[in-house]
Amino acid sequence: MKSPQQTAALSLLALGFLATAPAGAQVKVENDPPIDGAVRIPALPPKADPQMQAVLDKLASLGGEPIETLSPKEARKQPTPADAVMLLLKDQGKWKKEDVAKVDNISIELKGRDVKGRVYVPEGEGPFPVILYIHGGGWVIADLDTYDATPRALANSVGAVVVSTHYRQAPEHKFPAAHNDVFGAYQWTLKNAHKWNANPGKVAVVGESAGGNMAASICRLAADEGLPLPAHQVLIYPVADSKMDTPSYIENATAKPLSAPMMKWFADHTFESKADAEDPKFALLKKTDLKGLPPVTIVTAQIDPLRSEGEALAEKFKEAGVPVSYRNYDGVTHEFFGMAAAVDKAKEAQAFVTANLKAAFADKAAE
Repeated sequence: MKSPQQTAALSLLALGFLATAPAGAQVKVENDPPIDGAVRIPALPPKADPQMQAVLDKLASLGGEPIETLSPKEARKQPTPADAVMLLLKDQGKWKKEDVAKVDNISIELKGRDVKGRVYVPEGEGPFPVILYIHGGGWVIADLDTYDATPRALANSVGAVVVSTHYRQAPEHKFPAAHNDVFGAYQWTLKNAHKWNANPGKVAVVGESAGGNMAASICRLAADEGLPLPAHQVLIYPVADSKMDTPSYIENATAKPLSAPMMKWFADHTFESKADAEDPKFALLKKTDLKGLPPVTIVTAQIDPLRSEGEALAEKFKEAGVPVSYRNYDGVTHEFFGMAAAVDKAKEAQAFVTANLKAAFADKAAE
């Protein structure tokens, strides 16, 4: 008798999850003997570190429904990993938002529309470097509050003004609405950074998950339009392709908090057609020309369907002649990066990113 995890993983075939598997390929669970041409579905994702597991247990206790079974409006009301971290730390008597010298809620004015933004200003007199931060959520869910921890941490650790931008979300606004919004937010940041005593000549882009995809897209669009390029780009477990048949997708098909069915749900709501998923703004691995783009830092998590995409993207950047720093963190899941208050691996990842951003800004100052 198959476990619920095995049954859920195998059901992905019916969803078209493994549509690219060889015709007639057999499907076997990890515990079966390997057969040539078989697609292997693990019985369970890899084991999480104890600190990561504590967050996952707290998230499970909040009683959220599987995102892929909900409407977008319902999904936006579900408990998040950030909620789980907050409640876990409250249980431990440790909950406190990381203090930042100044936080301003703003409206980012784009052509014909505005999007919400939030500016985090560190201690000091400046002028500061500036980071445009783009949150995740599969282009459908999450907002500035969900992803508040990372910009706070980077403002303090890097000593930079961080502009966190929201964007129009699907399915109300299909691709490429969000990509267009964040590129507009980048241009807005270049023009308005001085209001917070930030130097637009020392700018970086940082994005998590869907935001990582859009951070890379900003760099390509800026290069194409002759705009100043970021000094550095940081892509944290980025979405880089529409294929869902990579080793990490199979290994982590039923992982939490991000699973393969969730990714398909995001794609179904985001793209109008298959052609959209081949657009160079999105398809970083297939279509995007990475030559001439800024140095890049890529972070991935072991227990994440997107891990293989991040690894492949690091290789593609190297092949394009772009300096790459890539690091994978074992024992942690998608969304771990902003959990430094509860997960030590997140502290390590933030320190890695901070060092690379500081070095990039120092190099820019020396030019």
